[in-house]
Amino acid sequence: MLDLPEFSDIQAAQKRLAGHIALTPCAKSQTLSAMLGAEVFLKYENFQFTASFKERGALNFLAANKEAHKDRLEKGVLAMSAGNHAQGLAYHAQRMGVSATIVMPKFTPNTKVEATRVFGANVHLHGETLEEARIYAEGLSQERDLLMVHPFNDFHVVAGQGTIGIEVLDAVENLDAIVVPIGGGGLIGGISLAVKTLSPDTRVIGVQAERFAGAYNDFNQVTPAKSPNRVTVAEGIAVKEPGTINKALIQRYVDEIHTVSESDIERSVFDLMEVEKVVAEGAGATPLALLQKHPEKFQGQRVGVVISGGNIDMMVLSSILQRGLVRSNRLTRINVEIPDNPGAMSAITAIVAEHESNIVDIQHQRAFSASSARATVAELVVQTRGSEQEQKLIQALEAAGFPAWT
Repeated sequence: MLDLPEFSDIQAAQKRLAGHIALTPCAKSQTLSAMLGAEVFLKYENFQFTASFKERGALNFLAANKEAHKDRLEKGVLAMSAGNHAQGLAYHAQRMGVSATIVMPKFTPNTKVEATRVFGANVHLHGETLEEARIYAEGLSQERDLLMVHPFNDFHVVAGQGTIGIEVLDAVENLDAIVVPIGGGGLIGGISLAVKTLSPDTRVIGVQAERFAGAYNDFNQVTPAKSPNRVTVAEGIAVKEPGTINKALIQRYVDEIHTVSESDIERSVFDLMEVEKVVAEGAGATPLALLQKHPEKFQGQRVGVVISGGNIDMMVLSSILQRGLVRSNRLTRINVEIPDNPGAMSAITAIVAEHESNIVDIQHQRAFSASSARATVAELVVQTRGSEQEQKLIQALEAAGFPAWT
């Protein structure tokens, strides 16, 4: 029979973690609340030292096994991870004087590899996929007799993550719902157990990236469509299916599971940056993405939103910010037909300046243009304040005799 954590295990984890991890804030966002018509409380797990909730489960595993299996722990621990779990385990293992070995797939970004090594972990880069890395890690664990720390399908890891549920309910009275990202399910498994024990009427809602919807499909009895390997901006929850422990907890305690698209997630990363001045990784932004996608589900309610982490690649973040400016029409591309006359370009740039816009880039290609041989189409990338200013600029160009369109 499957050994599932109980609420007392989460309480024990809370005692072990006290003073060793950050008691992260759970604060109401006045702006997001006004935008969404609900009282939105953000649980900032991206404020942990390694910028992820994963520290909780890793530290609880180490502390619990130090009490129960001291001799075994002295040989060291091993984990397979491409990011947050690796850093959390390496950091707390170093603090406790425990040797840590981490297996990461070869494709893991060097920034994450170095962020793990800085805590003294012995990092092995092996395999082209997470599955290949997992198989190698299991073999290494047996060969060296190291305690394997699973990133989500582990009794003590789940109990450690569940401490977030207690903290949110301590911070927010009369919580109607809490929205939690799902990858392997350790986070929502622990949180749902804690929340349903302390506040049975609070709805626990999971959210996944629609490209990795294993928990959603299982929970809602949906047959997944066959698709090729896909990438997601929420790589922290890019897990094919939840662990066995977490499946059982999800079925018992979770009320709903939904999915969000890549553009939904990107929008929420962008909005958290702009509104809250907070960096969230894609996985950490999925709960807000669900609120923004379906605000009607949360109207007038008090909703907890778990921002699970903030470890986002800077190139990905840069791309999301640029795309966010485009979606909000603050960075727009306008095509303008320009006659081959002296001073025509100067007239166009003057119109742009008059409308308090700024040209970021300009390109034109005469040979491949479909316009007259005595004209060319220039593509202007322009900064504006939004769609209204964009439309006024296009109208002004048209009025001056320069055909313009987006």
